[in-house]
Amino acid sequence: MRLIGMPSSVIRRFVYCPDNMELWVEFTTGRRYVYSDVPRDVADTFRSAFAKGVYFNTRIRDRYPHREVFHEDQETHS
Repeated sequence: MRLIGMPSSVIRRFVYCPDNMELWVEFTTGRRYVYSDVPRDVADTFRSAFAKGVYFNTRIRDRYPHREVFHEDQETHS
């Protein structure tokens, strides 16, 4: 697992865990979310997308179950 940082006006960094198909995303606001059941090809395309914010908004956000992570032991689910 490798944390990917990038120049983006929306996304600070992300990491994909292929074993459990989770995509962890940290936004420039500092908010962090975990998206579940994200296929590896979606995560790979996200990694290589030129406009990561656009790809995230059209292909990931609101398409996969997610939860906000406040810190290690406190989460909300949606």
